[in-house]
Amino acid sequence: MPVAGAGMREVLGARTGKTAVQKTERHPVGAAVTKGSSVTRQPNGQNHSRVIAIDGPAAAGKSTVARHLAEDLGAMLFDTGSLYRAVTLAAIRAGVPFTDGRSLAGLAEDRHIDVAPPTASDGRLYDVHLDGEDVTWPIRDPSVEAHVSEVSAHPEVRAALLPVQRRIAAAGPVVMVGRDIGTVVVPDAGVKIFLQASLDERARRRHDELRVRGDEVTFADVLADLQRRDGVDSGRRASPLRAAEGASVVVTDGVPLLQVVERLRDLVLVAWRHDGEHEETAAHSQCRPSRL
Repeated sequence: MPVAGAGMREVLGARTGKTAVQKTERHPVGAAVTKGSSVTRQPNGQNHSRVIAIDGPAAAGKSTVARHLAEDLGAMLFDTGSLYRAVTLAAIRAGVPFTDGRSLAGLAEDRHIDVAPPTASDGRLYDVHLDGEDVTWPIRDPSVEAHVSEVSAHPEVRAALLPVQRRIAAAGPVVMVGRDIGTVVVPDAGVKIFLQASLDERARRRHDELRVRGDEVTFADVLADLQRRDGVDSGRRASPLRAAEGASVVVTDGVPLLQVVERLRDLVLVAWRHDGEHEETAAHSQCRPSRL
């Protein structure tokens, strides 16, 4: 599988939404770095300050960028899209209609889906197992690609897979990849990134990937499929695709892969450093004797 994202363009540091961040600083290449952010916790006490949430449309290079970033940071890589792909594959095999959200959610709950580090040197970024079967490449088949957005659009399916994603996030540090990590799954992630690329660029990457795997598909078909998936992902009622509040939007057309990874790593390390300083200050304040 080729490196998705080889030949990426300028990295932009646009910010979206209002946040509690005190200051945003632009670096020469444009990557936005947040300063003064505090450690955030969900009501259940889970600390997600070491979660890096990477969202974006299909074929934006999220998985490959995330793999390198996770390796650099010593973090776990978790591509949540693999869960929806596995459910889609299970639905195809079981003959479950893609329009039947309740039955699809039942598959998500009943099937055992595992995501683990890669065990084969065939270009995979991780292993995906469905009821013990290695389905890492079957879930990338065009038949799955054609329906995964439809399956993932069902609120019942997303609800069924949400606890799994949050449980993994709580283990941190983890780089999580998906469509709604920063908006729904872990809205209090320490770092939120929205990876973007033009439709033509994404179609080229996906077409190259499919050709290397031996899949006979035309560029026009790939382009049309991505355009359709963009519409489904952005227009669905449950967790539509959008940049999370406070996310750094990074455009990857034409920018070398390692340059993107380097800038994201800098962004993460700055955020983590400030979180550490905040925790140290808070701990010091709690230990300081009060004056009567």
